[in-house]
Amino acid sequence: MAKELKFVMLLDCYGDLLTEHQRSIMEMYYCEDLSLAEIGQPLDITRQAVRSIIKRTEDILMNYEEKLGFAERLGKMREYFGRIESAAERIADGDIKNEITSDIKKVRELL
Repeated sequence: MAKELKFVMLLDCYGDLLTEHQRSIMEMYYCEDLSLAEIGQPLDITRQAVRSIIKRTEDILMNYEEKLGFAERLGKMREYFGRIESAAERIADGDIKNEITSDIKKVRELL
């Protein structure tokens, strides 16, 4: 399960750097949870070909992450914003608390 979530996050971060074919196959496999046969049939390719494309694309995504590290940094930012939001809940001044909470929500939308 953790591996699947990792590739969903990598796909979210780097999907635009893939070819349309690679991205669509990865989305069908990881996001739509289709089997290799279900992916291959409408594309008129074998299950082995689908698996090969998935494996190569996983390697590409991992290579992007090793070089750029964007997904890891994004995960850490989400974690830290969660901590800040928890700390903001303990602020007694309602106006300040609301301002911080509002800003955190805006930033999370950007992430």
